[in-house]
Amino acid sequence: MDMKLEVVVVPVSDVDRAKGFYTALGWRLDADVASGDDFRVVQLTPPGSPASIIIGTSVTAQKPGSAQGLHLIVDDIGAARAELERLGAEPSEVFHDSGGVFHHAGTDARVTGPDPQNTSYGSFLSFEDPDGNGWLLQEITARLPGRIDSSATTFASADDLAAAMRRAEAAHGEHEARTGAADPDWPSWYARYMVSEQSGAELPS
Repeated sequence: MDMKLEVVVVPVSDVDRAKGFYTALGWRLDADVASGDDFRVVQLTPPGSPASIIIGTSVTAQKPGSAQGLHLIVDDIGAARAELERLGAEPSEVFHDSGGVFHHAGTDARVTGPDPQNTSYGSFLSFEDPDGNGWLLQEITARLPGRIDSSATTFASADDLAAAMRRAEAAHGEHEARTGAADPDWPSWYARYMVSEQSGAELPS
């Protein structure tokens, strides 16, 4: 049986302030429903995300600001940082972990700058909402094997698909340079590259 994580509850002290913060980042407002003064549910979804968050009144016993380590995945950490800064989120500098695997809690072992090898999964940045709930952005450009079913390749948004096509275009240019000939069947090559990249399979050369 599939079990899909679709909603994470984020504890906040001021629902309207938090709602304003997240919608200012371009997060879609899916619902804002109240039942009296003591119960309110607000659901928001980050751009391109299959999962949403819920904030509200009487929706969780967690203390406001106690949600930490919430991850958002992007394929260009530098562009994502610029966008967050423009939208008022006050992101950290891009960083990688000194150990090279995921990242430590808090700011321990942070090294300023993206992963030196530009390794997929290796570069991060952080930001907080007004209550101090902690978010991290992680750059993933190629999935590890087994993370995505290669027979069910999907893209969360038109922008996500366009970014994948641009990466395939760049890789295909290198492929043609290596072979020394134009590839008339480039759509098939693009398709193999995009499916392999998303599923973590070996990329076409």
